[in-house]
Amino acid sequence: MLIKMETYFDGEFWCGRGIGEDIFTQGKTLDELYQNIKEAVSTHYGEIDEPLTILTLSEVRLADAKASPS
Repeated sequence: MLIKMETYFDGEFWCGRGIGEDIFTQGKTLDELYQNIKEAVSTHYGEIDEPLTILTLSEVRLADAKASPS
C-alpha cells in the first residue's frame, strides 16, 4: 500500500498531511514527524496485510539559490 504525505515546516512544528487521505500529524523534529506519520497511518488503516510504503513530498527553500544560465 502506498501512502503519499506532504511534509512542511510551519515555523514551529514539522507537519505531515495525507494527499488524498484524511491523515494529519506533526512533530518537533523530522525524526519525530516520521515516527508520528507511521503511527497515524497505522491508526487510520488498522491491520493491513500488504507492506506499507510512505512517500513524502516536501517543500524546501534554498537560501541564495540562483538558477544556472541557459
